[in-house]
Amino acid sequence: MITFERECRTPHSESYTIFEDGSIVGRVDLHYQGTNVYATLCTTADADEERIQQLIDATDEQLVMTADPYREDFIVTVWRGSPAGVYSDNELDDDEEDEDTFRLN
Repeated sequence: MITFERECRTPHSESYTIFEDGSIVGRVDLHYQGTNVYATLCTTADADEERIQQLIDATDEQLVMTADPYREDFIVTVWRGSPAGVYSDNELDDDEEDEDTFRLN
């Protein structure tokens, strides 16, 4: 079963990690612009067209169609690849890192 965990939300966008059976299978960023919803779907490099369609359908059914107002169009850009990590510029230790350096969390 495909499930979503919200990572962040703004007045016009949301970001979710996508899980299936406890494993991460992708990420989706949603941007609401009037009655249109734009998405960037990132999934694994081995995802075929059927798998991509399953992820799009689950996103639409579980997240997009429940939003208000009801969407007129759902436009999805898909990226296939492998996760490289999550980087942040939060300082871990002032003595060890330059404050402008991004590091893997």
